[in-house]
Amino acid sequence: MDVDLRDTPAEAEFRAEVRQWLAENLVGEFAAARGVGGPADPVHWEVRLAWERKLAEAKLLNISWPTEYGGRGGTLAQEIVFLQEHATAAAPYWVGTQGRDLFGPTLLHHGSDELKARFLPKITAAEEFWAQGFSEPGSGSDLASLRTKAVRDGDEWVINGQKIWTTFGAYADWLYVLCRTDPDAPAHRGISMLLIPADQPGVDIRPIQTLAGTMEFCEVFFSDARTKADLVVGPLNGGWKVAMGTVGSERLLTTLPYQYMFERELRDLIAVLKDRGRTKDPLVRQKLAEAWIGLEVIRYTNMRMITSLMRTGTLNEESSISKLQWSEWHRSLGELEMLLLGPAAEVVGEDYGLDLFQNSFLTSRAETIYGGANQIQRSIVGERILGLPR
Repeated sequence: MDVDLRDTPAEAEFRAEVRQWLAENLVGEFAAARGVGGPADPVHWEVRLAWERKLAEAKLLNISWPTEYGGRGGTLAQEIVFLQEHATAAAPYWVGTQGRDLFGPTLLHHGSDELKARFLPKITAAEEFWAQGFSEPGSGSDLASLRTKAVRDGDEWVINGQKIWTTFGAYADWLYVLCRTDPDAPAHRGISMLLIPADQPGVDIRPIQTLAGTMEFCEVFFSDARTKADLVVGPLNGGWKVAMGTVGSERLLTTLPYQYMFERELRDLIAVLKDRGRTKDPLVRQKLAEAWIGLEVIRYTNMRMITSLMRTGTLNEESSISKLQWSEWHRSLGELEMLLLGPAAEVVGEDYGLDLFQNSFLTSRAETIYGGANQIQRSIVGERILGLPR
């Protein structure tokens, strides 16, 4: 596939507009928080929320969403331009990832007009926050084996079960949850995506401390929790296809701004090593060169994915290649950071204070699981792209 990395005149004009806006607004407390946060990172929540609302006022988030839902009504290309410029400026990462980047696009494609009008404007304005209820103990990569049940009771659903690894669950106003609504159907059928209010007696959200010491993940227990019968995204018992669209978005578009931060991380590593005189070692330079080459491969792969997305309007199985590349590369970079920084990398600050590279090393261990475990991605590449037998 041909890939043209140059901006069109319209894209160049929009890029200049974004740069100017960032230069004028990325000041004060926002400038002091440059580079903080990530799609699954709870640090500096309040300043990132304030920044997100500032972006929302300027309609620089949800650029491609329709204007009736608070978007700009722009193009996907403009969305990509914004992500690139936002990352280049090292602006704080917004906190509404689950609603804005994952659930929102899913609702746009699969939701009823009533559900879109009810929920999308509040997501766009950063007024309501969402969390995902997909994985369960024993049902992570094998998501179709989930056991959380929803039983119809008049004009409501009654939900019982457990979810885990619910990112930002402690901040959520609503949960979008996969439930088994037809226990007699085959594994990939009989599943529906329900929208469940988090603030009710039947929902118990418990934070989980991660290896890096953060608390962004939660486990959620549903005990006769309730939600209205019409709060179903997509067809009843058709939630599997709806959820696969969400996971496809997670593999590329949601992680793109995160990947754009990798270049800055590698640049920071080189600066630290240079300051310590380590870059005089030819073996160190070779390792850094290999890391840079890997980052370039990721960049060109993503451009092919973006080109395909803009031409067809959908993400195909090739997004699994992108997911495999960036997650494996970033995990290897974390290991390289610990190796090259030496024994000092094993010492943490007061109250388990991790520096940039220590945090990256620890959090990157989980990135091969985000958006579908890499073992699953390899099966998708083998079977659906290469045509290999199951």
